[in-house]
Amino acid sequence: MLDPGPGGIPRRVLRACADQLSGVFPDIFRLSLSLPAVPICFNMSTVVPVPKKAKLINPVLCNWVLDFLTGCSQVLKDFMMQQTMLRVKDPVKSLDFYTRIMGMTLLQKFDFPSMHFSLYFLGYEDKKEIPADVKERTAWTFSRRATIELTHNWGSESDASQSYHNGNSDPRGFGHIGIAVPDVYAACKLFEEQAVTFVKKPDDGKMKGLAFVQDPDGYWIEILSPNNMVSITS
Repeated sequence: MLDPGPGGIPRRVLRACADQLSGVFPDIFRLSLSLPAVPICFNMSTVVPVPKKAKLINPVLCNWVLDFLTGCSQVLKDFMMQQTMLRVKDPVKSLDFYTRIMGMTLLQKFDFPSMHFSLYFLGYEDKKEIPADVKERTAWTFSRRATIELTHNWGSESDASQSYHNGNSDPRGFGHIGIAVPDVYAACKLFEEQAVTFVKKPDDGKMKGLAFVQDPDGYWIEILSPNNMVSITS
């Protein structure tokens, strides 16, 4: 290839530093897969194969490359999946669904009067851990993992023609969120008692032991048990 390597590093430098780099690249790729994220120092169109044995060794260049790539992994190591935003028509119905039926906690609400919308952040957190101070609560909320951000554009609840596309009919796009539960069948029994709409019940279809339900806006929610997924995906 004629293109430079990651971050514009010339191929000859990578080749010269092959032995020293052999332990760095796997760490970066493993980290990128677990986050998941593509390292910012890599351009997928310019990946260059590095030979196992280097013909030339330049300690200065090798140290520079190692420092550069180590910096990439340091930048990536604290990334996390923080939120998924869903637009909702009626926040009263949505909040009741996600708190009372799905068992989430309302972490914080943000109102934006000048732009006529509100945000509701929910997640599986202990209410006792929510800070009382508003600023501390905001920082805490945005440091939680896997939260749901419900966005309500004011007035949509009274507009009979208003609805949101859930992504599962043409043109397809967004699919679903997933919630892990200890017992899929017990959870679905509760959902049936609460008249929740099912897309798939646990014993429907070929994939037994997982279900799909819909929230008030029609968004799909996968209900799964981590242990069941071993046999389902085998």
